[in-house]
Amino acid sequence: VESRSTRERVPAGTRVERDVVYERVGDRELHLDFYRPPTQSKLPLVVWVHGGGWKSGSKNGAGPSKILLTRGFAVASVEYRLSGEATFPAAVVDCKAAVSFLRKHADRFGIDPARIGAWGSSAGGHLVAMLGTTGDDQTFDLHPVSKEVSSRVQAVCNWFGPSDFLRMNDVKGAIDHDAPDSPESRFIGGAIQENVTLVQRANPITYITEGDPPFLHLHGSKDRLVPLSQSQLLDAALRKAGVQTELHVVRSEEHTSEL
Repeated sequence: VESRSTRERVPAGTRVERDVVYERVGDRELHLDFYRPPTQSKLPLVVWVHGGGWKSGSKNGAGPSKILLTRGFAVASVEYRLSGEATFPAAVVDCKAAVSFLRKHADRFGIDPARIGAWGSSAGGHLVAMLGTTGDDQTFDLHPVSKEVSSRVQAVCNWFGPSDFLRMNDVKGAIDHDAPDSPESRFIGGAIQENVTLVQRANPITYITEGDPPFLHLHGSKDRLVPLSQSQLLDAALRKAGVQTELHVVRSEEHTSEL
């Protein structure tokens, strides 16, 4: 098991491109950081989506995803508009545009456009789950690049992400998720229990179809910020639809990227 410091190092010879503009919203540029190990082969790509309750966090550093650079993968860490700047569906729309941009420029980045996966933690876990279940739904393909090139991903790794906001208070934890200032309410743009229809649009379970990509979920059994039941609900819904899905419960772990 690698330590956090080991994860954060970039292997020698890694090609690094920071602050690549993948889309614009008016004068606002959206950026991603790209990492590629030194090889001539076309590599599978993993898109890393950071957490932070949709209201904080950064693409910088790429979280734990850089460990994949030693395992034959390229990595892209994406920026998206946070809830203080733009509410749902902005973050989902942005992440889908990042996938489309990378696929459109697969030759430039030396990646295989048919092998793009998404990995995210916490709020990022929610966003990659949305990527996974909306691949055959153009609802969120609103940026120009996503209208031009597919935003579909071929695999999803969800680390302790929320799925059904309306059921997050089913298990008593550290946050009142129904409060008007909760991370989920801020993401939606209003108290979640007063905006049920909108909240359902932000639920990855809403979009599940049999053709969705395989999912891997990791969730700590003692998570008091996003209850384990959130990954269980998503895993069960995927399984019911016939989608390949696997849930690993990490015993005695809390809400942490050290899983």
